[in-house]
Amino acid sequence: SNPTPATKIDGRCAYGPAVAGFAVFEVNSQDERGVRVLGDAAGLRRFIEPEVESMGFELVMVHLITGGDQRLQIFIDAVGGITLSDCEAVSRRLSPLLDVEDAVPGEYSLEVSSPGIDRPLVKPQHFQKVLGERVKIRMKARYHGRRLFDGCLTEIRDDVAVLEIDGSDCALP
Repeated sequence: SNPTPATKIDGRCAYGPAVAGFAVFEVNSQDERGVRVLGDAAGLRRFIEPEVESMGFELVMVHLITGGDQRLQIFIDAVGGITLSDCEAVSRRLSPLLDVEDAVPGEYSLEVSSPGIDRPLVKPQHFQKVLGERVKIRMKARYHGRRLFDGCLTEIRDDVAVLEIDGSDCALP
C-alpha cells in the first residue's frame, strides 16, 4: 500500500534541440547503489496505461524500484507538456486503484512526473519525433563491444535505429 501518496514534481517538460536520452532498463538489474530496479514492468503498465490514457495523457514509462524504500515511478506526457496539476491528477486517480488491486506488494511511494528533457525513447513514435537529433542509446547487452552509443539519429526502420557516429552509420537493433 502507499502510506504517503506523494506526487513527485518535475514541472513542465521543455522540448527543444537538447540532447534526447534513451535508456533500456534491464529487468531485475541493480543500479550503482545496489538498488534493485525492475524495468518497465509489463503487468503494471497494462494496468496503469488505460487509466492514464482515459485522462488524455500518454504513459511513457513505469519503473518499480525496490530495496530500502520502494518507489513506483510513472512517467506521463501530453502534447504541450505536463504540468504539476496533471501529475497530481494522475497520482490521485492511480493511488487508490493501485492500493485496491494491491498492484505493488508492501509499502511504496508513488511518483508521477514528466519524462523530463532527457526523456527516454520507448515507443516508435518517440524515435520519430527526434529524427535528426543527437541521442544516446544504452543497450541491454553489449553490441560490437559496447553498450552506450551517442550520435545523430538518422533513420528508424523496422526495429532498427540508425545513428551517425563519427561520420559512419551504425544500425542498432
